[in-house]
Order: sequence, then structure tokens, then C-alpha cells
Amino acid sequence: MTDNELLRPNDLKEGMTAPDFSFKYKNRTLSLSDFKDKKVVLYFYPRDFTTGCTTEASEFTRDYDKFKTTDIEIIGVSPDTEESHEKFKQKMNIPYHLAADVNNTISKKYGTYGLKKFMGKEYMGINRTTFLIDKNGKIVRIFNKVKPMGHSMEVLEAFGFTK
Repeated sequence: MTDNELLRPNDLKEGMTAPDFSFKYKNRTLSLSDFKDKKVVLYFYPRDFTTGCTTEASEFTRDYDKFKTTDIEIIGVSPDTEESHEKFKQKMNIPYHLAADVNNTISKKYGTYGLKKFMGKEYMGINRTTFLIDKNGKIVRIFNKVKPMGHSMEVLEAFGFTK
């Protein structure tokens, strides 16, 4: 996929089939399709160990049992390496999967890799976005421009979980 073939953030829509992808996990390869018959929270975040990403991961970790009891898997995706993800998982006690997307292959499929602005500078990077995927592999909800604080509960509520 070339930069000209990048999906724009609005190219994927609710009701569409979620693009399949693969990632390494503990010396084996997993694919989104391995989670068929389960609901999936697929969240894209810019970088391990940064403030917002740590908040988001911490909240998903805190609420992980609620996700598991409702048969929902969580996959976090960032351009960090597998080694960085492993350190992040250990430090934060993260019980769910983190996919290393060092070449932005997954984020390009989902249209989350694109132009960002910070402190007056423009650069290419991951835009914080979450996709909720149903048991049939369909995208049922897209959260764009996610605010990390409170996002885990927002996702649970979108899946019908009540406090």
C-alpha cells in the first residue's frame, strides 16, 4: 500500500467488514479473524508509555474483567515494537493483546495513520481511534478523536454494559 492508497479516516464506515490483519504474539502469529465469534475492541494509540496512552491502557486493564465476562476481546495497536509492547504490558499489567504495527500496515488499513498537528507542527502518525467489531466481523461503532480518560467505560456502554 502506498501513501496514495492510504485510507482516509472516514473510508471505513459502521456496518462494513473490519479489514483482517495479522500480528505477532509470543512467537506466534494471530489475526483478527482468529477472534471470530467474539466481539472485539480494536483501539489505535500513538505510543507506549506516553501520558494519554498510559491512561487509556490503564482504564482498559482496570475494566478488563467486565470485557471478558461479556466475551469481548481487546487489541491495542501502535507503531511500537514487540519489545516495547512487552515492557508496556509488564509495567502496566496489561492482560490483553497489543499489536506491533511498526510499518503502520494495520493503521493504514483502518485509516488511522495520517496527518497530525501538535504545537503548530504537522507530522504523520496514529490518530487515536477505536473500532468496535461484532461477532460477525462487522464494524458496529467507530470512535474518532478518542479522549483517553473515560474511554473504557464509553466502550463498555456502547456494547450495552451498564454500570
